[in-house]
Amino acid sequence: MLQVHSIETFGTHEGPGIRLVVFVQGCNFRCLYCHNPDTRPVKDAKGITSEEILELLEKQKPYFKEKGGLTISGGEALLQRKALIDLFTKAKKAGFHTTLDTNGSILDGDAKKLLEVTDLVLLDVKHIDPVWHMKVTNASNETVLQFAKYLEEAGKPIWLRYVLVPGYTDQTEFLEKWGQHFSTYKNVERVEILPFHTYGFFKYKELGIDNPLLDCPVPTQEKVQQALNIFKKYFKSVYIR
Repeated sequence: MLQVHSIETFGTHEGPGIRLVVFVQGCNFRCLYCHNPDTRPVKDAKGITSEEILELLEKQKPYFKEKGGLTISGGEALLQRKALIDLFTKAKKAGFHTTLDTNGSILDGDAKKLLEVTDLVLLDVKHIDPVWHMKVTNASNETVLQFAKYLEEAGKPIWLRYVLVPGYTDQTEFLEKWGQHFSTYKNVERVEILPFHTYGFFKYKELGIDNPLLDCPVPTQEKVQQALNIFKKYFKSVYIR
């Protein structure tokens, strides 16, 4: 049984093609720029079985064509890895493409079992520098980088993602290091730059919690272009999302 926050039936950003995107509840990171703070706690989540999700997949199947399928996002999907092993195993048996959207913060036996039935990983590497990663997420990036290395060794296709936040993740030095670090990975199919936005700010007010980036500006076109130019030195396919 998955603890679910919401479901998007015709997602076009969380993996290839048109997808059923399930946003699960619960997250172990506390990213300063989080635009879905309502997904952090597990309480008050709706429980959904693998069979119910498979029913939704079957209904949407005509729209998937060759590329579409199922994506599990969050919150943080790996927190519910045991339930996802069951779901992804059944989804793959039924012929559906499976994508896992994750921060890569857990690498245990169950996480590895889940990856065996995962076709594509959308990996959010928030910052390459351990000190800055801690500032941005209140968590270490040690396991994240180990997770990325495991994916490379397993030959598991990944889309790398990077949220560009002025003053926090836009430092030229670390953009270069981020690009250099992953430049030799043969399993990186594409890199996506996600410019920081303020669309989720209203949720902080509704939840009655402080927004640490309330006064943070969105990145300028020049800063976004700079990040694009840096990453293009290291990767063939780089996109601004």
